[in-house]
Amino acid sequence: MIEVRDLTKRFGPKVAVDHLSFTVQPGRVTGFLGPNGAGKSTTMRLILGLDHANGGSATIDGRRYADLANPLRTVGALLEAKSVHSGRSARNHLLFLAQTQGLPASRADQMLDVVGLRDVAGKRAGSYSLGMSQRLGVAAALLGDPEVLLLDEPVNGLDPEGVLWIRNLMKDLASRGRTVLVSSHLMNEMAVTADHLIVIGRGRLLADASTEEVIARGSGQSVRVRTPDPDRLTALIEAEGGKALPAGNGAENGGEAPVLTVTGVPAARIGELAASASVVLHELTPQLATLEDAFLELTSDSLEFGHLTAAGPVRESTDGSTR
Repeated sequence: MIEVRDLTKRFGPKVAVDHLSFTVQPGRVTGFLGPNGAGKSTTMRLILGLDHANGGSATIDGRRYADLANPLRTVGALLEAKSVHSGRSARNHLLFLAQTQGLPASRADQMLDVVGLRDVAGKRAGSYSLGMSQRLGVAAALLGDPEVLLLDEPVNGLDPEGVLWIRNLMKDLASRGRTVLVSSHLMNEMAVTADHLIVIGRGRLLADASTEEVIARGSGQSVRVRTPDPDRLTALIEAEGGKALPAGNGAENGGEAPVLTVTGVPAARIGELAASASVVLHELTPQLATLEDAFLELTSDSLEFGHLTAAGPVRESTDGSTR
């Protein structure tokens, strides 16, 4: 189990992690999400003792990482896939790590098989692609058969087969009672991989709940409506406190009725409003919210690098002002 309590980290005037508290439980895959600059990598480095916190604590099974006698047997981590001596072969890299923890050489060969690198085990790590380096990083993280895993963007550079492989690996480890904390910017992947989500923005906790709960909290749920009388239906929906935005004029549907995207009013109520005013509906389809919808809503006030508008890029500083 990973416990973070009131963790704070500053880099000069910038607060990277701001009184952050959460717990990562064993037996499930916990996704660690946030916009660029949210403090995810810094938090992982603080958990592993690679950065010094200005306040608070981060422990693994009740102990600081620095106090672990054989850390690789307790915690496996992948923070930077390319942080390997470029002149060493993959096998020599794993053998070196194994020797520091009193692990047999056979464990290195076993991990090379697990991650699919046996055929290139003798090649220098510096010649590896990003995807191959990611696999080597996973092998190093699993080397000591640890109970706790921290993986920072592990699917970067992987092809679809590799993404599926790492997803199934994390799920399998969690099913065997391991503690798995994984960060990613791929919302679709997290939606099908993570059982629980921790979302942060500007170093602060925004959500700590199951994946289903986070998605359900979002207001991104909408209803697709086709009607030959969009103006009247729009007026009815707006009077109810909802919004109806044009989503097509019907031309793309072979001349069918115009399409509206409605938010703020459930499908059943839209049907009732239309029936009460004798407005004909050709379609009434609820559109389920996605993790991406919920994430964008949660983090809309926590963006560090801004977004594009019709007038060009809008930049947001760490204090919330635009520039």
